[in-house]
Amino acid sequence: MKTFLCQVCGHVAFDGAPEKCPVCGAPREKFAQKDGLLKKAGDGTVGGETEDKHVPAITVVKTCGLIPQGCIDVHVKVGKVEHPSLPEHHITFIDFYLDKKFIARTHLTHEHCHPAAALHLKASSGTLQAVENCNIHGWWFAEKPL
Repeated sequence: MKTFLCQVCGHVAFDGAPEKCPVCGAPREKFAQKDGLLKKAGDGTVGGETEDKHVPAITVVKTCGLIPQGCIDVHVKVGKVEHPSLPEHHITFIDFYLDKKFIARTHLTHEHCHPAAALHLKASSGTLQAVENCNIHGWWFAEKPL
């Protein structure tokens, strides 16, 4: 997969570097092509317990309890087994994309947050991608159709 990494904030762009980073505003020159950066379930790079604690698990809920019309809830939990939230090993953020276009970032602090996040989407179709960053094990990727 063709990916570009913002050297300032860690944002991942697909297929090409943007003019400006949608997370931190850094210019295109701050992006480096990093194909193979994203690890995902079953890709053979890492397996076992490490993979079980890092691959984002995406749940799509078609009926939203907060916004009754035109809303789909998306929940992302990092790992089948909950990832640690310790000073020395934690998830720094979860980025959300719709059809590989960035839509949101959730920053996580290890002191106060579980490694999970949720969004209320206006979209009714497409494929949601989630990218999470572990301060030790790097970037992990999953996707699911809405």
